[in-house]
Amino acid sequence: MMIISESDPGDADLIERIRLNDLEALGLLFDRYYSQVYRSAYVITQDGDAAADIAQECFLRIHRYANRIDTSLPLVPWMYRVTVNLSYTWITRQRKRRISLEAVIDRLISPAWLSPDTIAETSDMQRRVRQAISELSFNQRVVVALHYLSGLSLEEIAEALDCPVGTVKSRLHYARENLRQRLQSIHWTNEVAHGYAP
Repeated sequence: MMIISESDPGDADLIERIRLNDLEALGLLFDRYYSQVYRSAYVITQDGDAAADIAQECFLRIHRYANRIDTSLPLVPWMYRVTVNLSYTWITRQRKRRISLEAVIDRLISPAWLSPDTIAETSDMQRRVRQAISELSFNQRVVVALHYLSGLSLEEIAEALDCPVGTVKSRLHYARENLRQRLQSIHWTNEVAHGYAP
């Protein structure tokens, strides 16, 4: 999550300024959150141009609907809800059924500090994990993206998706179980492939 210094205006203050058509305030929010919104949209759509369009549309909606945004609540869940909805609409229009979460996997199992040798050793597992995640349902992929890539808590995801926390817990639980089953199967196949079976 982004750390904001005490000297920076809070999100609620910026929304109040946007209501007065202060575009500099919108620019500050854009600078503060664009990369997070873009990454989330990219993970869901797997399309850089679409993610950029979705991110821009998210900030246009902040400007357009500033008077409707409840400044007593955190802004971030509202932005993620808009991002997820726009991404889902884009996917529906593109009729894409399977989405790779390559960015999530790269973040989870290939940190920047890994040596080239280690990265080479894990490339096959990365491919296998990506495949397993691509087989999850859309709802499970979304919670995996928001929880592991964007670092949102279960409560924040529930707010972003406008659903109960229990639903988020359930989707994340089943996503993990589905991944565990798929990866156990893949590991067994890998052992057979390396000569552990006659």
